[in-house]
Amino acid sequence: MRLADLSEHSGVSLATIKYYLREGLLPPGRRINATQAEYDESHLRRLRLVRAMIQVGRIPVATVREVLAHVDDDSLGLTFRLGAALWALPHPTEPSADPEDDPSTTAAHTLVADLLARLGWRTTCEVGDLNPAHRALVAALATLDRLGYPLDTDDLLPYARTMEQAAAYDLDRMEVLPTPREQAEYAVAGAVLFEPVLLNLRRLAQAEESGRRYGL
Repeated sequence: MRLADLSEHSGVSLATIKYYLREGLLPPGRRINATQAEYDESHLRRLRLVRAMIQVGRIPVATVREVLAHVDDDSLGLTFRLGAALWALPHPTEPSADPEDDPSTTAAHTLVADLLARLGWRTTCEVGDLNPAHRALVAALATLDRLGYPLDTDDLLPYARTMEQAAAYDLDRMEVLPTPREQAEYAVAGAVLFEPVLLNLRRLAQAEESGRRYGL
């Protein structure tokens, strides 16, 4: 399809598409002459992902560019490709600015290490604090501890086991896609768009369970 067709199919203006091309968010089309290029379904899929990241995820253009650079990095194995793309996304809980000898932070580090060991999550244990999700988890647990709501490993294990099952289901769905690039795009879209689905399902389930236990 030509650029005008891409705009028509996606609902994105020509000016916006040209901006995404200049910013490196959208790969260039296949050049067919000096002034025209041709685009295909992969451009349409990428354009929709970019729009979702920027409009729904409220992710800055520079961050989107970084995420997509990892998605497109064919030199990486799939685990590192997915990890690098997801690590580059903003995380809702920023790491604590407290010193490492803060008692709550120290306790949270110990708790997370024990939890991962109990789960047998070897890859996550090896990566540790390099993973922003690991740092965000430590920060959240430390904050809960300071507020007087400490958790222990037994408290967290049922949730972690549920997430383990969800992760397996995520990858089962991802593996249906034919190429590593499409799989990485799917993982990014899931992080931006599907995590709110999970959060709101949890809140609805809590409301339902509350109604069953306590009535309206």
